[in-house]
Amino acid sequence: MADRTPPLAVEELHALVAGGEIDTVVLAFPDMQGRLQGKRFAARFFLDEVLHHGSEGCNYLLAVDTEMNTVDGYAMSSWDSGYGDFAMRPDLCTLRRLPWHPGTALAVADLAWNDGAPVAAAPRQILRRQLDRLAAHGWTAQVGTELEFIAFQDTYEQAWDRGYQGLTPVNRYNVDYSILGTGRVEPLLRRLRNDMADAGLTVESAKGECNPGQHEIAFRYAEALVTCDQHAVYKTGAKEIAAQEGVSLTFMAKYNEREGNSCHIHLSLTDADGTNVMAAASPDGRRASGDPGAPGGMSEVMRHFLAGQLAALRDFSLLYAPNVNSYKRFQPGSFAPTAVAWGHDNRTCALRVVGRGRSLRFENRLPGGDVNPYLAVAGLIAAGLHGVEHKLPLPDPCPGNAYAAAYEHVPTTLREAAALWESSEIAQAAFGDEVVAHYRNMARVELDAFDAAVTDWELRRSFERL
Repeated sequence: MADRTPPLAVEELHALVAGGEIDTVVLAFPDMQGRLQGKRFAARFFLDEVLHHGSEGCNYLLAVDTEMNTVDGYAMSSWDSGYGDFAMRPDLCTLRRLPWHPGTALAVADLAWNDGAPVAAAPRQILRRQLDRLAAHGWTAQVGTELEFIAFQDTYEQAWDRGYQGLTPVNRYNVDYSILGTGRVEPLLRRLRNDMADAGLTVESAKGECNPGQHEIAFRYAEALVTCDQHAVYKTGAKEIAAQEGVSLTFMAKYNEREGNSCHIHLSLTDADGTNVMAAASPDGRRASGDPGAPGGMSEVMRHFLAGQLAALRDFSLLYAPNVNSYKRFQPGSFAPTAVAWGHDNRTCALRVVGRGRSLRFENRLPGGDVNPYLAVAGLIAAGLHGVEHKLPLPDPCPGNAYAAAYEHVPTTLREAAALWESSEIAQAAFGDEVVAHYRNMARVELDAFDAAVTDWELRRSFERL
């Protein structure tokens, strides 16, 4: 694991608490959906007790559905086992201020059982395990997530009361790359950017997107665990800031029949010297800086790693598209992928190779805004290592429109993805029986709930006309 410098050092926190500037510390961990769950502590109590000993939380937090209902089928937690606790241990490398909450700091926690063993099915632990496998090869994953949202003029409470229908987007038309369009909502975007910067995230840019009210704020590429922690902080903080501003925003993968919210994930590998091992070395030993498609552009490591992505893409779709709604994005001509294919700077493919030299990387375009980044990045690493360890050959790139070509199709439903995940030898080898069974059950729970629901679509089509 690469060295990680916290945005807020423990010594600084002591001084801020002593000076009365910080009075609350949030300790939270990412749940199965990537949401932050935990507690708010009096800052002095956190420093005196929680900093050294951690805290506890009910283990049902990794065994409930999206609405926090207790459900069956999870080995780790049930009525029969009494719904006990697991330990929440602060990772002090994640300590930071939350400027959108006065006097507040936050630390992300790792989960452990009372005997000290890590909780294998916890998303952060799943990622840590894959990062350890990567480190055995001498590599570190550098990752960037590009998370889109749609913002509305309605508050979250108004949206709830209206059944999330008839909401007013903050832009009425397509503002993709429009400076005017982003300028119209710059007070919100500016606060999101500045508050995230003050929380220790390095902001790069904000841009409009295609769906009315849709925007993207991009952050600096970083080591994988850092990026995933920042993603979780940003996603929670953006909703909290929106609520404070009297508006709402959603990261759901497909809010309506127009463009969905994507979360493209970029990944490259570096060695101990910080050299990008995905770029091929030139004869003088330096990394090539030319076209990644030309001889010497992509290293052998990258070719095997990318071949692994293709081999595991369908099996790991549950990690990239974890909800029923996720699969509504995968439509031809939508800029969301349908083909298990790769290409050079080709947005019609599921896997897109971009950059050159030290910036050479690939982008997985499957994930939507609802993705759990810890699980998705763990999947990318596990897939890549499968390709490297089995020396899988990389097929030729797609030169044109992958939507219209004869490639394998990504799963079209959560049910299909869950079946592929459950029967996947690649998943079993990379993650183990416990993790595979845990997340197969998560999919079953969501499918059971969806199958029992009567949707607005059914009511509109059937109430009078059938």
